[in-house]
Amino acid sequence: MNQVDLTAGIAELSPLRYTPAGIPAINFILEHESEVLEAGVNRQVKLTIRAVAFGTLAEQAIKLPLGKSFRFTGFLINARTSKGVVFHIQALHPILQAEQVLNPI
Repeated sequence: MNQVDLTAGIAELSPLRYTPAGIPAINFILEHESEVLEAGVNRQVKLTIRAVAFGTLAEQAIKLPLGKSFRFTGFLINARTSKGVVFHIQALHPILQAEQVLNPI
């Protein structure tokens, strides 16, 4: 199963664009920082990932503030233009204060 659930801050948000089929699209750069337990030891985790949203979600995302954390859900695919992955966002939710990750970016 390819399903991602990530709490991250929006570091960059591109201008709204349209695919050749006329579907709204927007590119993101997301940043995540937290602490996880791995092999019995606390580990600092930092992640920067490219992401994209399409359709109504893209039109809504253009209004999102930079730096604010959200909970993103979606899936990963290989990037067409380079090595790496792109997170395709299918839903996003505001983070309640009690859900904040350690040191969100």
